[in-house]
Amino acid sequence: MTREEKSQVIEELTAQLADNANIYLADISGLNAGNTSDLRRACYKANVQLSVVKNTLLTKAMEASDRDFGELPSVLKGNTSVMYSETGNAPAKVIKNFRKKAEKPLLKGAFIEETVYIGDDQLDMLVDIKSKEELIGDIVGLLQSPAKNVISALKSSGGTIAGIIKTLSEKEG
Repeated sequence: MTREEKSQVIEELTAQLADNANIYLADISGLNAGNTSDLRRACYKANVQLSVVKNTLLTKAMEASDRDFGELPSVLKGNTSVMYSETGNAPAKVIKNFRKKAEKPLLKGAFIEETVYIGDDQLDMLVDIKSKEELIGDIVGLLQSPAKNVISALKSSGGTIAGIIKTLSEKEG
């Protein structure tokens, strides 16, 4: 690879790092061609982009990036694959499901919404991370809950003032 080709790859990696809020680094070494193909297929179905990168080029791209990747460059040893995703927990779910059949991929580290996670032991926690849309849904559900209680109280008591007061006092108690 020439110096120009390397600088081109570094520019592309830097752009991808800037464009994606959720970045996972995984070790897929040792997977045979069939398993690698299955992993790529699983990533595609989960809307996760998977690419194999050279550690030195990714390190330089991280250094050139505006983001603070903290300790993440320290895990760039051996074979490294980068997984990009719109959803914070999608790559973690792909890795966890795939490991039901194989020992790899191993999670080296992740950068999710400005937070750095290091090590394969973080995988279960990353699977449980909620996406922005899921959090908004939870908040909307919590906000709707008191209104639904009042509406159901109004409907159940027949609409009389005494019935409404009785129903609401029972719900508080």
